Amino acid sequence: MRRQLMTAVLAAASAITLEAVAADAYPQRPIRLVVPFAPGGGTDINARILSDPMGKALGQTLVIDNRPGAGSSIGSDIVAKSAPDGYTLLLGTISLTINPAVYKKLPFDAQRDLVPITRVSDQPSILVVNPSLPAKTLKDFIALAHSQASKLTFGSAGHGTGSHLATTLLMLEINADLVHVPFKGTGPALTALLSNEITLYMSTFASALPHVKSERLRPYAVTTLYRAGPLPDVPTLSESGFKDFEYAAWYGLFVPAGTPPQIIDKIHKAALHALELPEVKRLYRDQGLNATPTTPAQFAAYFAAEKKKWASVVKRAHIQPI
Repeated sequence: MRRQLMTAVLAAASAITLEAVAADAYPQRPIRLVVPFAPGGGTDINARILSDPMGKALGQTLVIDNRPGAGSSIGSDIVAKSAPDGYTLLLGTISLTINPAVYKKLPFDAQRDLVPITRVSDQPSILVVNPSLPAKTLKDFIALAHSQASKLTFGSAGHGTGSHLATTLLMLEINADLVHVPFKGTGPALTALLSNEITLYMSTFASALPHVKSERLRPYAVTTLYRAGPLPDVPTLSESGFKDFEYAAWYGLFVPAGTPPQIIDKIHKAALHALELPEVKRLYRDQGLNATPTTPAQFAAYFAAEKKKWASVVKRAHIQPI
């Protein structure tokens, strides 16, 4: 019995030693950065700006892996169930704090199964339509929506995503009944809007900006309380008569729970280094994004507050869990 106990103690000590050695040597191979949305959306744009400088800081390549579906739950679940060794990261979004309120059952618990590393950025969203729509302004659109009840549609990046809830709240504000059409990310939703398959979309700013500049989309308003630098002439929703209406998408890095603290620290330092580079800041700014680095503790507190906020919004909007 004593010998068995000693063997178990030695085995445990050996495992701890090997884990510490692996953490000290991290990283020794390419790292997968899971983007839980389709290519072309705001999350994907964030990942492509961040991956190269962050990879250089870590001394390894960050390989972007787009895994869209179920309002980001498919990709997020992959990371939540991955080995906690630092070789699978998640670029998560506001959807992680919304999904618990809009899905009856999720395959993972974000607060239990994922560890926040740092917020990466945030950005306003922008309300856009196809230029062929006769409504030239938001005021015109509201009148059109009232005259064509249930005939107009709005897209979202998926059921329960930020674009879904924020647009739903706006529809409540203007007393309009638009049909919700969910997509697997912002990229597909914008493609549908460009093809006139949907009427309205509250897009992440970075994704819609090129189409607005090329006049392939018509902007109505931005969703933050401040105007966006790249489009200074586009008013805010608050300025458009919806006082205090505010919505901003955010993005952040996560790893699976159980990841060694040494590895978390290395990832955090690499991310902060990348986010402080002038070129990265410029790329973000050009896309209408704001770099928002934090400590892991600050991000965890922010995450908890966002989860509480969006649970309240889901209840107010009477969105039924699926």
